[in-house]
Amino acid sequence: METAEFLEILDREGRLLAAAATAAGTDAKVPTCPEWQVRDLVRHTGSVHRWAAALVAEGHTAPRPLGDPPELDGAELVDWYRDSHRLLVDTLAAAPADVRCWTFHPAPNPSPLAFWTRRQAHETTVHRYDAEAARGGTPSPIAPDFAVDGIDELLRGFHARSRSRLRSEEPRVLGVRAVDAGADAVWTVRLTAEPPVTVRAAQEPVEAELSGPADQLYLALWNRAAVPQVTGDTSLAALWRERSGI
Repeated sequence: METAEFLEILDREGRLLAAAATAAGTDAKVPTCPEWQVRDLVRHTGSVHRWAAALVAEGHTAPRPLGDPPELDGAELVDWYRDSHRLLVDTLAAAPADVRCWTFHPAPNPSPLAFWTRRQAHETTVHRYDAEAARGGTPSPIAPDFAVDGIDELLRGFHARSRSRLRSEEPRVLGVRAVDAGADAVWTVRLTAEPPVTVRAAQEPVEAELSGPADQLYLALWNRAAVPQVTGDTSLAALWRERSGI
């Protein structure tokens, strides 16, 4: 997918998140994040938007702390989120293609601008789903190609980092497959006591496979829903649930 596509998705998903937060109310519980109410979700996502925008706009080449959200609630908090989201979208849209700034995982990206546009598109989509879960009703759709990209970022980006807890003292091999997204929407995840090593290919044999339609699998791997189908050793699915949180 191209950076312009991620920017369009980020723009849409943030507006959907704000609408769902308004409909749910900031007091509402977030069933996909049981420790949160909608106000926590909105504060977190808005803070991340402003943090990412500053990294790009100011060209920071080292990590910066996430700023504290303002002491707002209700409609004022959602308006602050809208401003945060607009700031991020406008910053990314105006940034030069060769902007240099810090990034934090090794998933393939052609540039820091591509990294942050992609990362924030997925960040916002997952949290939009959280907001819609709090609101109730039918969630907005997630396109299969975008879901596949998000699975790839999670497996080959986040879980390639040293802080990944997805480990096993005994070597294990886990397969992941999006059944509706073509022959290349398959991953092999090798688990050891070190960070997982994932390749985007089917490498036999695997001990278990997590599979399903791309959109459902995307949400499941981000621990927002149950894995649609598990074949083989179900203990590997349990290991994912217990240790894959980001």
